[in-house]
Amino acid sequence: MHTPTDEQAHAADAFRAGHHLVLQAGAGTGKTSTLCLLAASAQRSGRYLAFNKDIARDAAARFPRTVKCQTAHATAYAALGHRYRDRLNSPRQPAWKSGQALGITRPVRIGDHKINPRALSHTVLRTVTRYCHSADRALAHHHVPHLRGLNTSGEHAQLAEAALPFATKAWADLHNPDQGVLRFEHDHYLKMWALTQPKLEADFLFLDEAQDTNPVLEEVFNAQRRHAQLVMVGDSAQAIYGWRGARDVMTGFDATALTLTRSFRFGPLIAKEANRWLALADAPIRLTGTDTITTEIGHLDCPDVVLCRTNIGAMAEVMRLLSEGHRVALTRGKQQLAALALAARDLKGGRSTSHPELVLFNSWGELQDYAAHDPAGRDVQPFVDLIDTHGPDAILTAVDQLTDEQHADVTVSTAHTAKGREWPTVKIADDFPPPKDTDQHDAQGQPIPEPISDTDARLAYVAVTRARHHLDLGGLSWINTHPTALSAA
Repeated sequence: MHTPTDEQAHAADAFRAGHHLVLQAGAGTGKTSTLCLLAASAQRSGRYLAFNKDIARDAAARFPRTVKCQTAHATAYAALGHRYRDRLNSPRQPAWKSGQALGITRPVRIGDHKINPRALSHTVLRTVTRYCHSADRALAHHHVPHLRGLNTSGEHAQLAEAALPFATKAWADLHNPDQGVLRFEHDHYLKMWALTQPKLEADFLFLDEAQDTNPVLEEVFNAQRRHAQLVMVGDSAQAIYGWRGARDVMTGFDATALTLTRSFRFGPLIAKEANRWLALADAPIRLTGTDTITTEIGHLDCPDVVLCRTNIGAMAEVMRLLSEGHRVALTRGKQQLAALALAARDLKGGRSTSHPELVLFNSWGELQDYAAHDPAGRDVQPFVDLIDTHGPDAILTAVDQLTDEQHADVTVSTAHTAKGREWPTVKIADDFPPPKDTDQHDAQGQPIPEPISDTDARLAYVAVTRARHHLDLGGLSWINTHPTALSAA
């Protein structure tokens, strides 16, 4: 490790003094190196909870042997989840079939609205998911999601009264390790483990990527305060997973607040670009680039990576680059995409599929409905959109032409997937749209656009900070003329 910066040395001093810490670490500021410095100085046993398997594996190679590196799910699986191993690989099934098995067979009347069994089944499964992401010990009315059209508190209360008994029945079904009517998910055993109020044996505990933590894990982490020193580390400006239940738990954590703001990834130009988006996201930090790293912002003909906003945009970019004769890699999902495209071709052709996750769907329309409306189907919605846009054969042809990143001319990735990674040269794809225009006009008669949302600003910040030496703003170039950005500057 290089000579610690003043910020890193301050963090090490505070850690040795026994303080609980919340560490805001900007993009490329040596977060993992700092945690390794803290762990090496402790000479005590510790645990490191990572966001995903790849991060945990990389950390294990860098941390002292006295630190156990795992994901939260791996920790929960070892303690409790392994009992449900046989249920974890069960095939997908539409919510209405799960609802039937739970006894949801008749519509429910709420005011002038009739909630059919399919809609009620969706609501019940979403209720269980929201409960699993929460820190609550029991299912309650506030876990029941709101339905469009039920606009009053009284109507939602009636929906909750109808849904909660079935949600309770569903949660009981999930506790059977050998058999059950519902598909068992990893978040189910994580919640069950959290409810046991586990004690993690360690002298100190590091929680990485804390800005993307669900309340259920936040509660487990905070409960260790009674016997362990806690360090929460992350970047509030990179909180981009709110759509799946995560929330930034760093701002309310009772601990000594410290920052890492010197980026070792890029120079001042990219740091300045990052700070524009940090200001728009109302983030608590601003970055300083490393003067000795040469960086440039401008057009790129041959970037190392093209970052897209959506999976649909990524696949469209793959197909464009392949048509131009480039060797293209797609981060994650190549084999999964091919298997799903084959299954889609079968379903669209009126045939059943043997794909383990789609075997219970009888038609493409049934899968479309599942993806659009079922809480368990949200993760397949991008795939359904891809098939509907390009067709399965075009997807299969493109997948066959993909190569691995080591041999590719260019890699294509979504900004979400790129989080935690970096490349020498980065181009932003064209599927990052500017805010829509309002009905108002400025003094020159030009439409005034809507403000840039925090969500969009955070995703853009993640995207532009993946570059080490050269950044092509591409689809985010509209920032240069947007009035909100100009006023923030």
